[in-house]
Amino acid sequence: MRSWKNGMYAGGGELTENIDDDREMIKMKQMTINGIGGKVHYWISRPNNNSKGALVFTHGLTANHTMYERQVEYFKDDYVVITWDVPLHGLSIPYKEFSYEIAARDLNSILLQESIGKACLIGMSMGGYPSQMFAYLYPEKVQCFVGIDTTPFRTEYYSRSDLWWLSKVKTMAKWFTDKTLRKSMAKSVAVTDYSYNKMIEMLKPMSKEQIIEQMDIAYGKLASEIRDIDLNCPVLILLGDKDKTGKVKQYCAEWAKKTGYPLHIIKNAAHFSNGDNAEQVNTEIEKFISSLSILINR
Repeated sequence: MRSWKNGMYAGGGELTENIDDDREMIKMKQMTINGIGGKVHYWISRPNNNSKGALVFTHGLTANHTMYERQVEYFKDDYVVITWDVPLHGLSIPYKEFSYEIAARDLNSILLQESIGKACLIGMSMGGYPSQMFAYLYPEKVQCFVGIDTTPFRTEYYSRSDLWWLSKVKTMAKWFTDKTLRKSMAKSVAVTDYSYNKMIEMLKPMSKEQIIEQMDIAYGKLASEIRDIDLNCPVLILLGDKDKTGKVKQYCAEWAKKTGYPLHIIKNAAHFSNGDNAEQVNTEIEKFISSLSILINR
């Protein structure tokens, strides 16, 4: 049962009326919570029949919840599916004092508002960081974590040089013209027209200054917040075979080698692999979750 306290959910999230989102190809219920630094928007769908569990999809940097539309369509009939605009992204703007820990706590408020006790977390690129932080803060609420072209939230994987370069992203991005910046960002993460066009679409509502601000804050927070997080849940790492973003390939290979987490390569896919090859990504996620169900039920 949902609990109320002075007109608010005990988790700190305020229930709002449903809002229709004409941008969505897939009908989901749009909701908000009053997050720690501002209003946070999320979308939820529930199957008509019994649910196999809850899946929470967290998008990457300068993107929004719509980057998972192909995953929502695939899983919505069997699972409770949640997508959200991470603070400082999409409709979750403005937002004060962003951090990955605060984003994780806002996600917890979403789950409390929806009376979801446990969920499988799926995080793409930057979306892997609030997901891992959530697993660190609320391990009892995480059934599994699937990282899509993301990297570990642990200090041992990053050199001082790596973190220094992250701090210079804002300076380098300023040299690009508005048009060139958008096209180069979209081209760098996609090998299909779908993913390229989707990235351009997600960047469209933002000014160049907003895009650079998101990049600066997100990369800066990674450098300052990163800690030695151990994930106490089953983990699957998915990586596009054509992912050329930074050192993601190297980090994922080291992550899998040190931890024993399975690393599955997504064929014909770049950094935005869940867009480039949604069919394989969806199948990989489904097989992983199904295998966990078998183990849990033994």
